[in-house]
Amino acid sequence: MATASRFRGVVFDFFGVLTFNMVEVISGFEDREKIRRGTFLRAWADPLGQELFRRLELGEISQADWNSGFAALMGVPSENLLARYLHDAFPAHLVLKVAKEARAAGVRTAVVSNSLGRQPYDPYAGFDLTGTFDEVVLSAEHGVRKPDAAIFQLVLDKLGLDAEECLFVDDSEENLVAAQRLGFSTLHALDERVAAAQLRAALGLPDL
Repeated sequence: MATASRFRGVVFDFFGVLTFNMVEVISGFEDREKIRRGTFLRAWADPLGQELFRRLELGEISQADWNSGFAALMGVPSENLLARYLHDAFPAHLVLKVAKEARAAGVRTAVVSNSLGRQPYDPYAGFDLTGTFDEVVLSAEHGVRKPDAAIFQLVLDKLGLDAEECLFVDDSEENLVAAQRLGFSTLHALDERVAAAQLRAALGLPDL
């Protein structure tokens, strides 16, 4: 049985929350590329890798620039690298279903994503984010990224809600801490099935 939710809004991260777990996505990429497990995360942890992601997420460089730079760090071909990397980032249907049910129950919903560009590869294609959520905030379109407080304030302004009225769902502890500082309640989502169940409970939605 559904119960009244104390939350008037719920804000979702995209990669790893509305998609398959990113650890699994990365492992699948490394296996297909026939490179050693951990290669991607070592490149990501490299200061050059961090800067490439930061600039892509802010819209300062193109996917082609990222492909070239990050491929060099991993020692793999650069052609269409982002698409190869995100090949297994399939929709997390259980979480998406909760988002749709929450919106139908009157809870305002939004996506806040540190985006990775949309050309030539669009990782959001097939998700119908604008049809599913009330608001969609992609970092590159606004020149600000998580965990910057400004992007959280931007989505709150779009939703017309205060942080204390909202639940924020992410797979990054850094982003969750930043949201908590602003007054959000948070949910650390690492497993699709567990996250969907926790969301149902938090939002007062009936169990399946």
